[in-house]
Amino acid sequence: MTRFVAGPVRVSVPATSANLGPGFDSLGLALTMRDELEAEVTGSGLLVEVTGSGADDVPLDESHLVVRSMRAAFEEIGGQPPGLRLTCTNVIPHARGLGSSSAAIVAGVVLARALVAGGTLLMDDAAAFALAARIEGHPDNVAPAFHGGFVISGREDDFYAVCSPVDPRIEVVVFVPPTPVSTEVARGLLPTDVPHADAAADAGRTALLVAALAGQPEQLWRGTRDYLHQDYRRPAMPESLTLVDALRGAGIAATVSGAGPTVLAFTDASRAAALAARCPAGWIAHHLHVDREGARLG
Repeated sequence: MTRFVAGPVRVSVPATSANLGPGFDSLGLALTMRDELEAEVTGSGLLVEVTGSGADDVPLDESHLVVRSMRAAFEEIGGQPPGLRLTCTNVIPHARGLGSSSAAIVAGVVLARALVAGGTLLMDDAAAFALAARIEGHPDNVAPAFHGGFVISGREDDFYAVCSPVDPRIEVVVFVPPTPVSTEVARGLLPTDVPHADAAADAGRTALLVAALAGQPEQLWRGTRDYLHQDYRRPAMPESLTLVDALRGAGIAATVSGAGPTVLAFTDASRAAALAARCPAGWIAHHLHVDREGARLG
């Protein structure tokens, strides 16, 4: 019989940016913007409380993404608790390309595992990551949300995630627009086939981007050039792509963050403030660092 721990457990999970230009569905970076969650096993029922981003829009019942992820993890570990209380303090903007759904999924899996006595023995990190990736459907945001840092991920027989170094000089500014774009809409604009030359160019830029992040930041502008997805998505987020074009025209390594519409630009400490000042009217700029920790209990 599954035994549950007494008292609440807490987890924080970082925002993430996927793709980073050419690394479509394979590259992801954790950023220093975190959702904070607390969960506790109770005698019966379900209580969900949400404050912050998305508080007025998300369901407060079994369909809540964190709850669904907790249920999936409990099922794999061995059994459901009699009742649950969940409190979410959301900072990551919803439907903006900063991994809010992946943060919710990772949080749910990690919370459920922590609520089970001996949970890490019953579900190790590899199994927890794989479950989160299955729930999300792809690992590019889930991997850095779980592991932290810069992660190269994908799927063969199962999901894999390989952490790669990031030069400590590298920081980012994200420009968050006021209106969302759903991942489904953004993906729906992508063609079934792309020219071979574009695929080859994207592969080369992806390899360069990994090297640039590891220790050659002067190559970030070249390494973030995308050929596969951003221009196809322009009709859904014209203002975002206009900003990307303007920043890149000024020599700044800028990309659409994930499925958008947030724009991410790489920078360093000396230039971050000036870069943030280029934020369009009505948008919000955040100067962030690479988050090295990933999901964190406590």
